[in-house]
Amino acid sequence: MTVYLNGRFVAEADAKVSVFDRGFLYGDGLFETIRVYAGKPFRWPQHLQRLRKGAAFVGIVLGPTDTEMKGIAIELLLRNQMVDGILRIALSRGVGSRGYSPKGAESPTLVMSLHPVIAKPTREVPQWKVVTSAYRVAVGDPLLVIKSASRLLNVLARAEAEARGADESLFVNTDGHIAEAAGSNLFWIEGGTVCTPPLESGVLEGVTRGLVLEICRGLEIPVSIKNAAPSALLDTDGVFLSNSGLEIVEVGELDGKPLKRSPLLARLAESYALQLLVEC
Repeated sequence: MTVYLNGRFVAEADAKVSVFDRGFLYGDGLFETIRVYAGKPFRWPQHLQRLRKGAAFVGIVLGPTDTEMKGIAIELLLRNQMVDGILRIALSRGVGSRGYSPKGAESPTLVMSLHPVIAKPTREVPQWKVVTSAYRVAVGDPLLVIKSASRLLNVLARAEAEARGADESLFVNTDGHIAEAAGSNLFWIEGGTVCTPPLESGVLEGVTRGLVLEICRGLEIPVSIKNAAPSALLDTDGVFLSNSGLEIVEVGELDGKPLKRSPLLARLAESYALQLLVEC
């Protein structure tokens, strides 16, 4: 596999980053995970916009222009002859002096890599088992709204889910409201209305979350951005997750309790597939 690293396309085995890189030492960086269909990064502008927004927030300079970034991604796909997969962009502050101070770290590290994806046998929406995590996210935490490389909490939550025989963990925030899952955004359905927690509740502004909301508007499906207690999900008409790599995933079970299944989810998934045809 060929990898892009700081201006060069190199073999994966030769793609080396310094042990003093701040991304490795402190998680001082950002990343984006982008689904590739038919050789095209899906929702590229939205992912790049979020990356630049995050870089500006933490004070890391993303040197290449938007056009150059797109060119690098396409060249990487061509070199690897990949038409369907995952494109990952990683940006760190680079090497600096020891300690938390970012002073002296003036050469950011930029990496683009490609990864295979397990193709779904059908267009049917997958169904997951989800558990409520013991870990909490803080309401209003500004770091939760950018896709930072500091993802230890998410790693622990996913490990927690796997240890309990589940596919995903669901975070509750410090106010006792549901926020998001370890690697995906959360939605639930109430009487024909699609609901999702507000960003300030401790939620990453997911690109696929935004697409789901666009689809709802296009289908004239009512949307409600609101807080809810974890127990409220048990009384809804359906629960699902969104993620760039997985698209839409139905939650069939929460903490060992089965959830209702809404026919509305099939409409959303169908519209998602149509959007892929339009954009890719």
